[in-house]
Amino acid sequence: MAQLDGSESQRCPVESRALIDAFLEVLLAERGAAGRTREAYRADLEDFARWCAPLSLADVSRNKVRAYFADQERCGISARTQARRLSCFRQFARFMLQMGVRADELTAGQVSPRYHSGLPHPLSEEEVKRLLEKGTSGHADMRRDLLSRVALEMLYTTGLRISELLSLPANCIRQRGGMLTVRGKGGRERLVPFSSTAREAAEALVAYDAILDSPWLFPGRDPRKPLTRQGFDKILYACALKAGLDPQRVSPHVLRHSFATHLLNRGADLRALQVLLGHADITTTQIYTQVMTERLKEAVQQHHPMGENAKAKRGEKRS
Repeated sequence: MAQLDGSESQRCPVESRALIDAFLEVLLAERGAAGRTREAYRADLEDFARWCAPLSLADVSRNKVRAYFADQERCGISARTQARRLSCFRQFARFMLQMGVRADELTAGQVSPRYHSGLPHPLSEEEVKRLLEKGTSGHADMRRDLLSRVALEMLYTTGLRISELLSLPANCIRQRGGMLTVRGKGGRERLVPFSSTAREAAEALVAYDAILDSPWLFPGRDPRKPLTRQGFDKILYACALKAGLDPQRVSPHVLRHSFATHLLNRGADLRALQVLLGHADITTTQIYTQVMTERLKEAVQQHHPMGENAKAKRGEKRS
């Protein structure tokens, strides 16, 4: 049995590599797919191509796809990873069909593995308030205080992805009208509200960093480049500790989830939230309704006279 996950025991056939290259060029040209997305797709497709070698992907059968995923399951590859790879393969299969490389869709009939989609665990409004008030002051230098305040304020009040935040140019603060232009996944642009407090903090940071002459709102050690994700994680870790929060519960993704959940809790429309978050598909946004559903169930179980917890308490009193 061939090994999975990038084994070099077999080389990716030249014909398959040429097809993969062409597919990735189309992804970039037509969808503006990000570099990391293309790298992930290449890794998945080349892994499959090596597994199928010496056959080219243009010639493999549908049974080969089924055998590949059966092999993955035997090797302990998670259902989530299998589902992600199948999604990639389906897009590649449609590409081969459209280009006339194949007369059939290679992945037709392949069932996607089922997995439980973990629900986000947002911070409470009180915890976010504590993070912003206590976590963004008292650092070793004034610039770290400024940077922490701007980054956390913007993450929570705009719901930006961390990649979107760190790629903001310094001149973004010049935009007026209370809106911020953000370039998201696939190069898609959207407008998000930019609070006055976040703008004031950003203006103070840019003024402080003027000597660096950096094009980025969050410059890295090399001012010509933006702050890295790893560098930001260290800052956020320190902020969480200062606020008395478990750093394992605080991440850019958690702040984005908190932004969305708190908006829905206060009556925001799901479609509006989709636009704010930059989701291409409303089904991605609907995970937040699942969060609310779970919380409603907990509230009923905890507080309703016929809830399980209430009944258990009555049982304790009788005994």
